[in-house]
Amino acid sequence: MLQFLEPLFATAMRLTRNRADAEDLVQDTFVKAFRFSGQFKRGTNLRAWLYTILHNTWRNRRRDASREAVEVDSEQVEQAAAGAGGGEPVETPERILMRSTLDADLQAALDDLPDAFRQAVWLRDVEEFTYAEIAEMLNVPIGTVMSRISRGRRMLFEKLSTPAVVVPAEAAGGRR
Repeated sequence: MLQFLEPLFATAMRLTRNRADAEDLVQDTFVKAFRFSGQFKRGTNLRAWLYTILHNTWRNRRRDASREAVEVDSEQVEQAAAGAGGGEPVETPERILMRSTLDADLQAALDDLPDAFRQAVWLRDVEEFTYAEIAEMLNVPIGTVMSRISRGRRMLFEKLSTPAVVVPAEAAGGRR
């Protein structure tokens, strides 16, 4: 089994992109291999068996990490809920994240889209749902979803490809 240590570590590095995590992953792989060595069938591919353990261990770690508890600021949640009745859109975590990760021009162009197109484009291009899933969520035919995404993308492209008009300070009511 030790002859596979280096290739397993190289694979673990590609999976985790972190030396310490890769070392832990390989160590866990070998511990599991020794613990379940009775399940290995002689004459079969030991290397494939070890790689299967490595990948399954990594997949389980990722799944478990996604289930870790998330801290919630209850006061902020209550404030958001209290403000939900007004005309202003509620500041959701999704909106905050979207604003912080999207380019300002793209964000403005996306915000300017009519709601139906904005929803369809967001669900497809950011959330990466399938057309069928979006159709079910929005309760519209799949053809309508495809049309809205196509038209919404075209509107975004047009807004982003049109250069902004810059008005010189003199023309904006300044000096003559």
